[in-house]
Amino acid sequence: MAETDEFGEELADFVRRVAELKSARSVPADELPTVLDAAIFELDHVADQLWPRFQRLSSDGPSGIASTDRQEQQLLKALFQRVPVPVALVDRETVVRRLNFAAASFTGVRAGYATGRPLTGFLAHADRAAFRSQAAAVARGDGDRSLTVHLQQQPSAPVRATLTALRPSGEPRSAVLVVLQPADSRVPSGANTPGPAPNLTETTRHTVLMDLVDAMTTTLLSAPGEGRSAVPERAAEVLHERFADWVVVDTGAARLSRTTVLGPSDTPGPPGSPGLSDTPGPSDIQGPSEGRRPSAYAEVVAALAAQDPAACPLVVEAARGGSTALQVRPEDPDVFGRDTSGDPFLVRANVTSLLCVPLTTASGPVRGVLTLFRSGGRLAFSMAEAQAMDMMSRHIALAMARLN
Repeated sequence: MAETDEFGEELADFVRRVAELKSARSVPADELPTVLDAAIFELDHVADQLWPRFQRLSSDGPSGIASTDRQEQQLLKALFQRVPVPVALVDRETVVRRLNFAAASFTGVRAGYATGRPLTGFLAHADRAAFRSQAAAVARGDGDRSLTVHLQQQPSAPVRATLTALRPSGEPRSAVLVVLQPADSRVPSGANTPGPAPNLTETTRHTVLMDLVDAMTTTLLSAPGEGRSAVPERAAEVLHERFADWVVVDTGAARLSRTTVLGPSDTPGPPGSPGLSDTPGPSDIQGPSEGRRPSAYAEVVAALAAQDPAACPLVVEAARGGSTALQVRPEDPDVFGRDTSGDPFLVRANVTSLLCVPLTTASGPVRGVLTLFRSGGRLAFSMAEAQAMDMMSRHIALAMARLN
């Protein structure tokens, strides 16, 4: 308060001196330079002294109000995080800005991972365009919206998404507040939460992964000399169901050709089952084979088998660049091409994560491409699994080179 009074006194003195300078306009012309110098001095004093003090007093003046605002913002953030209803704050492009604890549990996605990524990436492909359109409409002020969507982790359970506009303080554009609830309006619980967290520890997962590597090595070393094309086929059988729901093998050097397509069995594991299992599930090698019951995905398998690898951007890029591609909840549904009716294969196969690995040694050419899909509620491929698959792909390429 004392500083404010001092500033007021200096300002009053400045006004008085300006009035004196105005009255000096009648002095003789040869004395005007002196008056001009005094005026410039007063202007410098305002710019260098009075104006900075005014800015400081303006910012410090409502300190109590600013402190109260900060406290209220902290309280609102705490309420947002602790509210028992799944809530997400997104922008008009559906990019997640905040995800509360209930929403993280409900979607099976950690808040730190979701922040900065489009919320549509966690939805089924068929719902993404509609959700983006409704979010954009709400953000531009067209009113609240509500629609039914499906999470990729559990596509069979409909989710009701309610969208409303929210203008954060100090921001020029509206954000969108999204409330997620099961379509039957029951409060989500651990029993019906899509994509529940696995019970296996990281140590167990590492052990199971090493068992898979051992099984792959044993298969490659004990495989009879049936020709180079039989090596990736045997490797695909090891990976099928045990490591991935779908296994697609393309072989060749100058031009790739599709040699193997293995799809899910008729009895897939429950949603949320671990990515790796101790024992392989029932393995249906899809396609024309005797004594096997057709899978529910038989049409998709047949369409994938008929696809030209050159029409698959992901496979072409892997063969050209020779590097592994890992995608979780692929944003682009066309990355693995489309079938003859124009439907993306990733949508038809309900792919939630994928690995595309070139079959190549450290110094040799690319001898093929191995693509793995996981679908439904199965855990997404991890970085550790991608690293192990990269090592196994080199072993497969070495076995193929040996039979060259």
